[in-house]
Amino acid sequence: MRVVVLGGGVVGVTTAYQLQKDGHEVVILERQPQVAAETSWGNAGMIAPGHSFVWSSPKAPMILLKSLVLKDQALRFRLSADPRLYSWSWLFLMECTAEKAKRNTLLKHRLAVYSQSVLQEVVADEAIEYDRNDRGILYFYRSQQALDKGVEHMRLLESDGQLIRMLDRDAIVALDPSLASAREKIAGGIHCPTDETGDPAKFTRALAAKVVERGGEIRTGTTITGIETSGDGVVQVTTDKGAVKGDAYVLALGSYSPLIAKTVGISLPIYPIKGYSLTIPVGNRPAPPTIAAIDEHNLVAVSRFDDRLRVTATAEFAGYDTSHKPADFAFMKGVTEELYPEGADYDRAEMWAGLRPMTPNNLPEFGQRRLRNLYLNTGHGHIGWTMSHGSARITADLIAGRKPAISMDGLLN
Repeated sequence: MRVVVLGGGVVGVTTAYQLQKDGHEVVILERQPQVAAETSWGNAGMIAPGHSFVWSSPKAPMILLKSLVLKDQALRFRLSADPRLYSWSWLFLMECTAEKAKRNTLLKHRLAVYSQSVLQEVVADEAIEYDRNDRGILYFYRSQQALDKGVEHMRLLESDGQLIRMLDRDAIVALDPSLASAREKIAGGIHCPTDETGDPAKFTRALAAKVVERGGEIRTGTTITGIETSGDGVVQVTTDKGAVKGDAYVLALGSYSPLIAKTVGISLPIYPIKGYSLTIPVGNRPAPPTIAAIDEHNLVAVSRFDDRLRVTATAEFAGYDTSHKPADFAFMKGVTEELYPEGADYDRAEMWAGLRPMTPNNLPEFGQRRLRNLYLNTGHGHIGWTMSHGSARITADLIAGRKPAISMDGLLN
């Protein structure tokens, strides 16, 4: 078939790759001048099944309430005139029970582990360079009480097969000597040795080049304006560069998916949550991080992409606003400089803000809604890079009428 993929982020490009492997002709439509230029560009770069916990947990409502007053909360809720914010937030709050959080976390972990295995197959087949680091990810805590709670929390993923190692502060410094100066501020941590990191934009652009080499088409600078239907099917996608026809269509527009979906009467529970990141050159600094880490007290994540650090933090309920100012990055920069004082040229940090396509239960949307030849692969939230490859394979399987390799119970509405 000829399959039109709406969206050129990591989810859209990996989907096109898997469809092409199945023998389909693929066309990717992307409004930016190149693929992976929005959410897929500035994220933490972590392939992290060990961080599959959903945001919709029993703790979340109080954190959001505090954020109306306190400025340093990891989740920030900003009052808005957008009615969708409140309808989505209500659905989010309905997922914040202990029972639902456990269920959704295990579903998310199932998809994340599968997706990582698909990524590793792709890397073996294509020999793509993307600053990969396969030494795992370190999740560390500032107090013994927080560490004990973190270990107890992680037992849920361990029961689902996640490999974890508990480390004291000396073992953490042995694992990553760049944390030596911060040793006394760390009580201990959890190392997930099978987690990994890599630059998602670098990967996506290299994979997109493979798709083009094999006859695929990528139309960048092309803004999708709508979907035209007839009966129970899509007949074409309209863009500012003309109409595009296919036999099947995949909606992979991230935070913008619900805006296009609603033009054909499909309501998607996806809302944009703004995240902030810094990209900092290592320069001549002698002690950059050697392994990705998350400071669980401050919820600041740090990854190393060869000669750069990527630092991410904060989730702000702010609609489709990607504006930012230097003050938005002061806290995360300060935390990173405290942990790795000789880790990077902090004065040369590049600031970025982008949108995470969040669903209330933190699980992506798959399959069909109303239209027989329109497939969803969207709503991957804060670990879209982690879940992208498995989601792409699942979408290709659904289009082919094959049973996916993992159980879709709870994942397919």
